[in-house]
Amino acid sequence: MKNRFLLAAVAFAASTAPAFAHLNPAEHGSLLAGASHPLSGLDHVLVMVAVGLWAAQIGRRALWAVPSAFVGTMAIGFALAMTGVQLPFVEPAILASVVALGLLVAMAVRMETIACAAVVGVFALFHGYAHGGELGAAGALPFSIGFVIATALLHLAGIGLGLGISRLSAGRIISRILGGVTAFAGLALIWN
Repeated sequence: MKNRFLLAAVAFAASTAPAFAHLNPAEHGSLLAGASHPLSGLDHVLVMVAVGLWAAQIGRRALWAVPSAFVGTMAIGFALAMTGVQLPFVEPAILASVVALGLLVAMAVRMETIACAAVVGVFALFHGYAHGGELGAAGALPFSIGFVIATALLHLAGIGLGLGISRLSAGRIISRILGGVTAFAGLALIWN
């Protein structure tokens, strides 16, 4: 079991390598450019996996409601960027989301599912807006479909990791440690 966990951790860390940086839509198409976008930044990967981990900690309806709230509100943020609405403090809010969601996982915070969905929704709005701001030459619809799919897959990875860890005898502790590591990584990103 330890080997599987180590392999999953290595695969997760490798997914943020520079090779996944923004694909050129002219060469790869807007869909693939959108799908690669969430994978190109450590802040995005950490938040999206943390959402899945937190949903796994809470369980039941949160397993689908919390990630769905993130994806849905992220799409709204993207639409706001496309329509020219100005949203302040986008990058600070994204960095704050890494720290906050890491702390929520580290402290194993339990709230009503609707409250959890609202928390991730606030942060998702800024993530979606950032995706819209970095659209470049990509077509908006295929790009948005790509990053929605990639985001949902990262949430599923977080849920799978969380559910897998929960089966271990020290699962609760490991999950909380991962949350702490996420929060510290967010702090490092802020000062970097």
